[in-house]
Amino acid sequence: MLRIHFSDADLGRTKIAAAPDPLWEVAASLHRLQTRRGRWAYATWYRTARERIRGQGLERLVRGVLLPLYPRAAYFPDLLTPAQGVGDWDSGVEALLATPPRRVREEMTILDRTVGAPPWAARLAGLEERRELVGMLRAYHEAVVVPHQEQMWARVESERAVRRRGLLDGGVEGMLAGLGPMMRWRPPVLEVSYPKQAADRDLYLNGRGITLVPSYFNWGEPVAFADPELPPVLRYSLLHEPAGPDGPGDADGPGRSLSNLLGRARAVALHAASTGATTGEIARAAGVSASAASRHATALRDAGLVTTIRNGPSVLHTLTPTGAAVLRAALRKAEEGNGSVTGTPPA
Repeated sequence: MLRIHFSDADLGRTKIAAAPDPLWEVAASLHRLQTRRGRWAYATWYRTARERIRGQGLERLVRGVLLPLYPRAAYFPDLLTPAQGVGDWDSGVEALLATPPRRVREEMTILDRTVGAPPWAARLAGLEERRELVGMLRAYHEAVVVPHQEQMWARVESERAVRRRGLLDGGVEGMLAGLGPMMRWRPPVLEVSYPKQAADRDLYLNGRGITLVPSYFNWGEPVAFADPELPPVLRYSLLHEPAGPDGPGDADGPGRSLSNLLGRARAVALHAASTGATTGEIARAAGVSASAASRHATALRDAGLVTTIRNGPSVLHTLTPTGAAVLRAALRKAEEGNGSVTGTPPA
């Protein structure tokens, strides 16, 4: 478990990122390539990513360079996902290139001691080697992350809409209290689930506040920097609505039980509402018309699983406590059946 300790000043300096963190999404997407955990939520992306990697001749780069640097393990280097990169690729790249050589060597030593670093990793202390790495990251990012950028932004904006409700109802503490299921607010500490292989630790914000970053490709436990002296950032997973034919009806996902209970389209709608979704977003996720999506949302609302509020010209559907409990139960069942301090617990 990670325990994040807040003071009154920290509560006043806590914010949710307005956009995805591009370098973090690169890291988290590489983790998705290394495990079947949560694969049901990314099945379509996984297939197209592999096709693009092959089609653009990136297989050797991914296998030989990127996967060894971003292991889905108890640690990978903080410098690869700098806090300055939240919401902006260029700022993140600039921070990565500006990393002092001494810090690069220290983090690569930790990587080697923890899970084993590739033999060339220490050379990244050189600026030219890091420039070359940035070129590789850019090629990978454009091939497999950018094509999903619109969906990523939509999910992050939906998450921010949900968190705004908590903020309006209960202030920052109300917002923190609604971050579950892998985070629990016990004033003045935010308890964060960590992988079993990661040791318990405490992070004292000491007036710096923290940036909460919803992540599209992160799956499972939230992720914080290994180095407590770095600007506090916590990346956390969005619950996903499965898309298209790989959605809740997929035999490998949690959706089979939900589809049996609700029907496939309503199971998709329930997933979509987990991060807040408009009727149009539900329609696109389920592959149905807007009028059909509205009927499904109404049925879920009548069953007490979602609530609906007007958001300008649109309406926003979000889960009720009952709906969240139903979805969490399905997710737990799926994980049972499937059997990263960055520097970090795995995504």
